[in-house]
Amino acid sequence: MPRKRKLLAQLSALQSNSSFPPFDALGNLNATPGGDSSPKSSKYFAIEKKNSSRLEADFFNQPCISLAKSFLGQILVRKLPDGRELWGRIVETEAYLGGEDEASHSKGGKQTQRNAAMFMKPGTLYVYQIYGIYFCVNVSSQGEGAAVLLRSLEPLQGLDAMRELRSTSRKGPTKPLKDWQLCNGPSKLCQAFGIDKAFDQRDLTQDAAIWMVPGHDLPGEQDVVTTTRIGIGNRGEWAQKPLRFYLRGNKFVSVVDKKTEREMAAMGHFSCS
Repeated sequence: MPRKRKLLAQLSALQSNSSFPPFDALGNLNATPGGDSSPKSSKYFAIEKKNSSRLEADFFNQPCISLAKSFLGQILVRKLPDGRELWGRIVETEAYLGGEDEASHSKGGKQTQRNAAMFMKPGTLYVYQIYGIYFCVNVSSQGEGAAVLLRSLEPLQGLDAMRELRSTSRKGPTKPLKDWQLCNGPSKLCQAFGIDKAFDQRDLTQDAAIWMVPGHDLPGEQDVVTTTRIGIGNRGEWAQKPLRFYLRGNKFVSVVDKKTEREMAAMGHFSCS
């Protein structure tokens, strides 16, 4: 009990002396002795909550490939109807370049009711359904019909809520999901963040239920693996285009490409582990 009283005293002092909410002190109440802490007190979460200005229009107004890379390390925030917030660090993306891209929903420049969000201003969400069940979320970029698919997140806050949301979409008795299983795939992250077709055409710069905030310790080029997209199928040369990007060594990535990592290491992009 003396330890908790000391922490509460620190919390009180922070409230009176700082303009920032005392997230570090709150996180310490949940930390285990010896310094280990749960994801909700992650360094990303603790720091970003103090500087939680959402990413604005100029950030999203980039060419598609540039935006796909720039997303890595940024934080997706989802506010649930009950007020709880879910935070996840973006660790994997794919770029879809619009009309010329045979794997894009907007190939040939075709605009439909379904893909209309891909032609809207950068920062607009494009949410579509696959297999008649699951959803995937994309963000429009510069370029006619171009958008970035969000493939995987590293959960930072609200993991219990994410498990609740994931469990409602899983059939029959199942084992509790581990942290790395919550958002390691485009449909999984939509389930965990409660993203469905109702989010299609929403603006990340203005929406009250979903937005992005700047990440901390953003990756450098040496931290990013560039490889082929997943599930493209028979799209000719476009199936082999290096348009998927992920953080090397991050366990929350959906699919790791060891061959590409070895080739990048051989070319001196990063050291082979």
